[in-house]
Amino acid sequence: MEDNIAKLKEWVEKSDNIVFFGGAGVSTESGIPDFRSTNGLYHQQWKYNPETILSHSFFEANPEEYYRFYRAKLMIKDVKPNITHLKLAELEKEGKLRAVVTQNIDGLHQAAGSKNVIELHGSLLRAYCSRCGKIFNYQAMNVEEGVPRCDCGGVIRPDIVFYEEPLKEEDITNALKAISSADMLIVGGTSLNVYPAAGMINYYSGNKLVLINHSATPYDGMANLVIHEYLGKVFSGI
Repeated sequence: MEDNIAKLKEWVEKSDNIVFFGGAGVSTESGIPDFRSTNGLYHQQWKYNPETILSHSFFEANPEEYYRFYRAKLMIKDVKPNITHLKLAELEKEGKLRAVVTQNIDGLHQAAGSKNVIELHGSLLRAYCSRCGKIFNYQAMNVEEGVPRCDCGGVIRPDIVFYEEPLKEEDITNALKAISSADMLIVGGTSLNVYPAAGMINYYSGNKLVLINHSATPYDGMANLVIHEYLGKVFSGI
């Protein structure tokens, strides 16, 4: 394991066009729960399956239940970037990291100082009216009970990509452009089971594909370097 981390460090030192593709495992060490692990949201008991709650049709039909779930599990408060977020921001500042492509919706990469962040699934730190489109600060969603509404009567919703909704074309284009031109692609903290996001790494054509995840992924066999370890330990060593 230490040899693999040393090899990763060597590759990082020799690269100047790195792209990081990350998932929920990047933020779990900041205290934000993931979805698919043993203790993830999908394995907790709710009146409705979390994947159902986070669908467009459910939000439209049951905003009260969505906001109950949001207040219990999604509301971002008292969380800070961890060593992985901070190290990625440092690599960007040094001119080595060109982009972060993230499936997370917590804004922690930006909080750590990263500038070029492509948020494939949007962000809980932005909100807008589902009827008239008026932009709101995310605090507008942090009501103690009930459903936050715009002056027009529309429901205020997070600027995230719900299930049943497509990714934004601009984000897809920017992510694929960054990945396809990278000399090194580091994939971390993701099971690579969520599509179409996971399929994006197929656009990488270089010879420094690094997969860092605590458990195996479907793409381990095509990687040039696989590290089954927590991200915090790995990024502390580079």
